Amino acid sequence: MQRSELEAYLNEVLQPHLIKDFCPNGLQIQGSEQVNKIVTGVTATEALIDAAIEQGADTLLVHHGYFWKSENPTITGMKYNRIKKLLDHNINLFAYHLPLDVHPELGNNAQLAKRLEIENVLPLESNNPQSVVVRGELAEPISASKFAQVISTSLARSCLHISSPDNKDIKTVAWCTGGGQGYIELAAQAGVDAFISGEASEQTTHVAREMNIHFFAAGHHATERYGAKALGEHLKTKFNLSVDFVDIDNPV
Repeated sequence: MQRSELEAYLNEVLQPHLIKDFCPNGLQIQGSEQVNKIVTGVTATEALIDAAIEQGADTLLVHHGYFWKSENPTITGMKYNRIKKLLDHNINLFAYHLPLDVHPELGNNAQLAKRLEIENVLPLESNNPQSVVVRGELAEPISASKFAQVISTSLARSCLHISSPDNKDIKTVAWCTGGGQGYIELAAQAGVDAFISGEASEQTTHVAREMNIHFFAAGHHATERYGAKALGEHLKTKFNLSVDFVDIDNPV
């Protein structure tokens, strides 16, 4: 398919125009006009670019791309090395940040819910259909220690668990993949039993303990591994394209 056709379809599906973000969403680096081989991944690191080159890809589709708000705009050093390789090999770079977090089927939040078997998913911010933090419930209450095992097994990553003071069983859950730990207070105010994110800050522990809510940090990369993968699989099925997900290990 043509690059312009892919760009139009991705923008139609992910609707980046509806979301205020910290970076440009969509085509960030222009490459081949014809799209035949796509590599998907979490972050457009040099290692992922090298993998795309090795596979002969003409397009790279990621969650974390470039040109973040307030970053140094000069194309030097690490950024130069990455962009030069993309340009030298005529590889398109598509990146979708928050739009890929919030998509109700393909997004990181939705894919995490699927893996953890969380049902009845709704925006936690009730007046915001594009809420980056969502809530749902488990089919049956589960102990916090058991739920920690479920998370760790599903994401292949040992998660951090900060227990609520009463160590209550978990039925209702809120979550925001990646660096969404700042939403824990909103989750606690909503009365849910547990909150999941990728990262933890120093104050997250105190909020969990003082607002009586379980907190699980399962890794920024690990919680956002599945959106780009699901989007790539969707494109593969719909357009009969060659699409491969490449997971560049990241312990954070």
